[in-house]
Amino acid sequence: MSGGVNEIRSTFLDYFRKNGHEIVASSPLVPRNDPTLMFTNAGMVQFKNVFTGLESRPYSRASTAQKSVRAGGKHNDLDNVGYTARHLTFFEMLGNFSFGDYFKADAIELAWKLITTEFGLPKDKLLVTVYHTDDEAADLWKKIAGFSDDKIIRIPTSDNFWAMGDTGPCGPCSEIFIDRGEHIWGGPPGSPEEDGDRFLEFWNLVFMQYEQITKEERVDLPRPSIDTGMGLERMASILQGVESVFETDLFRHLIDATASAIGKGPDASNVASFRVIADHLRSSCFLIADGVLPSNEGRGYVLRRIMRRAMRHAQLLGAGDPLMHRLVPALIREMGQAYPELVRAEALITETLKLEETRFRKTLARGLGLLADATEGMDEGARLDGETAFKLYDTYGFPLDLTQDALRQRGIQVDTDGFASAMERQKAEARANWAGSGEAATETVWFGLRDRLGATEFLGYDTEKAEGVVTALLKDGAEVAEAGEGESVFVIVNQTPFYGESGGQVGDTGIFTGEGFSVEIVDTQKKADGLFIHSGKMRSGTVSVGDAVEMRVDHARRAKIRANHSATHLMHEALREVLGTHVAQKGSLVSAERLRFDFSHPKPISQEELDVIESYANEIVLQNAEVSTRLMAVDDAIAEGAMALFGEKYGDEVRVVRMGTALHGDKEGKAYSVELCGGTHVSSTGDIGLVRVVSEGAVAAGVRRIEALTGDAARRYLDEQERRLKAAAAVLKVAPADVVTRLEAVLEERKKMERELAEARRQLALGGGSAGGAASEAETVSGVGFLGRVVSGVTPRDLKPLADEGKKTLGSGVVVFVGTADDGKASVVVGVTDDLKERFSAVDLVRAASSAIGGQGGGGRPDMAQAGGPDGSKANDAIAAVKAAMAG
Repeated sequence: MSGGVNEIRSTFLDYFRKNGHEIVASSPLVPRNDPTLMFTNAGMVQFKNVFTGLESRPYSRASTAQKSVRAGGKHNDLDNVGYTARHLTFFEMLGNFSFGDYFKADAIELAWKLITTEFGLPKDKLLVTVYHTDDEAADLWKKIAGFSDDKIIRIPTSDNFWAMGDTGPCGPCSEIFIDRGEHIWGGPPGSPEEDGDRFLEFWNLVFMQYEQITKEERVDLPRPSIDTGMGLERMASILQGVESVFETDLFRHLIDATASAIGKGPDASNVASFRVIADHLRSSCFLIADGVLPSNEGRGYVLRRIMRRAMRHAQLLGAGDPLMHRLVPALIREMGQAYPELVRAEALITETLKLEETRFRKTLARGLGLLADATEGMDEGARLDGETAFKLYDTYGFPLDLTQDALRQRGIQVDTDGFASAMERQKAEARANWAGSGEAATETVWFGLRDRLGATEFLGYDTEKAEGVVTALLKDGAEVAEAGEGESVFVIVNQTPFYGESGGQVGDTGIFTGEGFSVEIVDTQKKADGLFIHSGKMRSGTVSVGDAVEMRVDHARRAKIRANHSATHLMHEALREVLGTHVAQKGSLVSAERLRFDFSHPKPISQEELDVIESYANEIVLQNAEVSTRLMAVDDAIAEGAMALFGEKYGDEVRVVRMGTALHGDKEGKAYSVELCGGTHVSSTGDIGLVRVVSEGAVAAGVRRIEALTGDAARRYLDEQERRLKAAAAVLKVAPADVVTRLEAVLEERKKMERELAEARRQLALGGGSAGGAASEAETVSGVGFLGRVVSGVTPRDLKPLADEGKKTLGSGVVVFVGTADDGKASVVVGVTDDLKERFSAVDLVRAASSAIGGQGGGGRPDMAQAGGPDGSKANDAIAAVKAAMAG
């Protein structure tokens, strides 16, 4: 076989399907069940709780093609990508798994038949490693593959012993290698030349047969399991007879697309840049499709680093305009069929890449300028300190290797040790702040209860009242048999009408009652894939496991929540209709009080756009159209146009919620909103009553938030606005419709009066407006004219015009105006006519005045200076201080 990547993937999955394996879809790149991982980096991640026994599945053997990223945290291959033959940040891990079904013999036989029969690998070029004490695996390879001892290499290190952690399942590994020929440097595993590329490991079989109890104690697992991982890209390089994964068909097509967009192809000097772009394009697009957006922390920070590294290489290749977004169609052609989430998220991916690259090009130009400033005056042989290099990288997104490249031609080095220290310090801070990944870590107790009790049957789509049986009670994290009056308790029942918080919708509240007891339910959560946890406060009596209960949801609160949830669907579609199909939900909160909706959009929304969005949503409300729900297979639902919210977990069957008929654009006459949703909704859009947007703003880079009210809350909000409008109209003595016109007139009249008042005060301060008035108060100090006056009601900014007028009145002399304010403070201005500037400095004189009123300093020009002070009662002292300063 020498087929392409897509053929290899389908061959692998078909082979294991024929051998009784359930083909399970790839889990998202954001892990759901492992708080220690930043990204999904192996096929077994989604099965972790199955292997540990916390979760059970309806099948005992499975196979997947798992999308994986290693670019952050413990597993980070980012800096190697493009410069080695096999390192990638995004890769596909093909795997087969057995959960207590088959073990070593079948795992080895299944692997051997696949690689030699289906893939047609030459048997004489294959060899394997086993853990040095695993005689069973070695004997099986001899029996099944016919290997001689020299083809079975025993490895004593942890490379061939896998462990989930310090405790838990673990077991020996067996890795399969192929000898790619003497023309490639390298030796077999375990040899001094093992780091070479001649012997390529492409499949790792993990035999999970022990449980590590403590560091010293290890016991046999009662149901040993199998976990394997084959690198799809590595297998493609083997079957296609190329030495690098970047020479396989998929990467060749991506590199060709890059070359076509840039206008030149790869050569020995730039091939690494083409490879970086191809790999990082895959990582970026898949991460965005799974709900990650670029940011300055967590997963978003790693995505931004990946994107910017690719974008820098695009610029090094001479791309004059943003490149990455133009390559998205090429990736979708190659991988869209296997991973339809790429197709669904194409608009968001394209918009995000284009915006980020446009921003980064500005960052790059700024970084080069900052680097030039930081190294100004440095001679050849000098070293840039590591802290500065790290600041350029961390604050401005300027990578270390670019700093080194930019300085290399000047013969300046970079203190890489100092850079590494700064980086490690930041990583330590990041580790301390890392709050986990995926969904909130689900406590072990919930998994145990879920396995023992089964999922809680949810009845709340059709009713708000039901009967059930208490199946478990928990207090302080532990199971109890009963709970009495006044105690807080978690109640689990076999069925419930109470909605458990998920998908942005808050959990229900209400009341549980039974024979001799009542429990107030203050919250409901959904845990461990379908276990509903009712958080309760015992109001009376004692409840015990096995008791029958009648459950009643708070109807009024649920009705408000339903209206707000349905309104989020209408708002989502209205946003897409007005702003574009790149809009995707990034989070929501649906409560009884209001709805909050976060969505991807790169810029603020204008008031005109908001008005249209609100209008479109209310058009559907006024249709009073039936809100229909259907249970469908997830793929069928998406094929019919249902929007799936990326990051949400969907089962084999999903609820598809439809509402309204579109009145505009390409969808006119078709269903307005069609979404996959597990929440509760109104029966008809008219039940929403009204949608009123009350705020819109940014919450993160590329993410906006809109808040709105519905029904009675919206009506009360509008009533309050109307009351305020009427109150304002009454004060202005006009009709409400004329309030704006009257306010504009009042404000203009006020501005005019303020101007007139300021002029009157100025004239008054100058002695009533007559030149003689001020002149008549003038006196002589040190042989020159002097005018000093204390004024009130004059703003500090109006004192200078007064001083200018005073100087004109005197013709020659010094003027001082001290303005006092209602808060007791004072401002002072001193003016000196031009003919006296050589003799007196207004700055020196105003500082003397400032000191008198408790101020410090002052400033200005020799002819005009101003200062202030906290003690206006000393205003006359300030004038006296100026006189004294003039007298010398």
